Amino acid sequence: MARIGAKKVTGWKATIAVAMSNYIESGSIIAISTSMIFWQQAFGFDSAFEGLLAALSANAFGAAVGAIIGGPLSDRYGRKFIYTYDLILYMVGVLIAAFAVNQWMLLVAFILTGIAVGAGVPAAWTYIAEEAPSERRAAHVGTAQLAWSVGPAIGFLLAAFLAPAGLIGARVIFLHLFVIAFITWWVRRGLEESKNWKDTQAIRTKQGAKAVAGRGFKALLGRKQNLMAIAFLIGVYAFWNTVAGQAGMFMPNVYRASGLTDSAQQYYLQAFLWTMTVVGTFVFIWLGDRMSRRLLFFIGAALGIAGWVVLVYLPDGPLPLWGFAILWGFASGIGAQAFYGLWTAELFATQYRASAQGLLFFAARIMVGLLSFGFPIWLDVLGLPTLGAILIAILAVSLIVGTVWAPDTQGKSLEQIERERYGAEV
Repeated sequence: MARIGAKKVTGWKATIAVAMSNYIESGSIIAISTSMIFWQQAFGFDSAFEGLLAALSANAFGAAVGAIIGGPLSDRYGRKFIYTYDLILYMVGVLIAAFAVNQWMLLVAFILTGIAVGAGVPAAWTYIAEEAPSERRAAHVGTAQLAWSVGPAIGFLLAAFLAPAGLIGARVIFLHLFVIAFITWWVRRGLEESKNWKDTQAIRTKQGAKAVAGRGFKALLGRKQNLMAIAFLIGVYAFWNTVAGQAGMFMPNVYRASGLTDSAQQYYLQAFLWTMTVVGTFVFIWLGDRMSRRLLFFIGAALGIAGWVVLVYLPDGPLPLWGFAILWGFASGIGAQAFYGLWTAELFATQYRASAQGLLFFAARIMVGLLSFGFPIWLDVLGLPTLGAILIAILAVSLIVGTVWAPDTQGKSLEQIERERYGAEV
């Protein structure tokens, strides 16, 4: 039941309100990335502390902790339970960042926003997929991907526009995230709880907890079907996201290694890249329910690898930079993250669907964090060609796993998929 005094939010409006978790997530990463040089100049910390900030933020460990907590809570208390509290914590975090006076306040702010983002994203992907029509599930899940794409596009445009203002401009970007988070929290007060979750709870109430399988990590990890799905999705998403996480946080460093040193030009190029991601996401929304998902995934993964090959191995100049922005940008829209959101919802039963999201998001962010610790230093020491080859190899793992083992779930209801995977509804 919607909260008293809050207008009921359903349908596409509900999907959009929930999908804003992804705008907030990606927007946070871009805000940190574009402001890092100004924080360094103001507070005087070195590359090692830069790596620590990145690793503990919404891009890595902070989000990992939030996800491992938020997923099980969402399964136990409902998807809407998370929405009641996660954005409050997020708003506190971005306000601390906006008014930080030293690097330690910045560290606390990044940890808080990371935990809030990590808690919200698994619940968001789960809720959207559960409420979507079976024949349009990819389109609805693609809306979350669209929000994830729009966030950086706007973030980089703001960064380019506010770059002359230096640290003040960086603070404004964090304040804009506070405003977006507050509006989203206000609209979400009218969300209905997920019907799938309510139906499962009704069975528990009527027939007892033993009428359905247990929930949380113990039940999740107790079935072979779930373990195989977890391994598959780690191969698809965690490997891809390890590269995407470095691109989201350290792309200015990569551009400098490629010869593009002007910050404003970097931001405009990144804004164009993310605009291409928006275009790619619309393609996913259009084709995700119509064509072979295996083929669509392969196309996106192959284009993403091509983008990094162009950037890393062609001679420095405008051509590889624009080629990378077009190829990697478009590929990210139809790539592993969109399919991750779709397949994770489809391959797990309702009572531990969000826990699975949390566990997988945790694994993905841990992998990002491990590479983030040393990425700025490794880029300096190894150089872009060597580090780029490692990134391309990681992306190749995602391409192979997703293409070979793509599940046959297209057009099927979540209940039908559950019966096929487990032999009966769990």
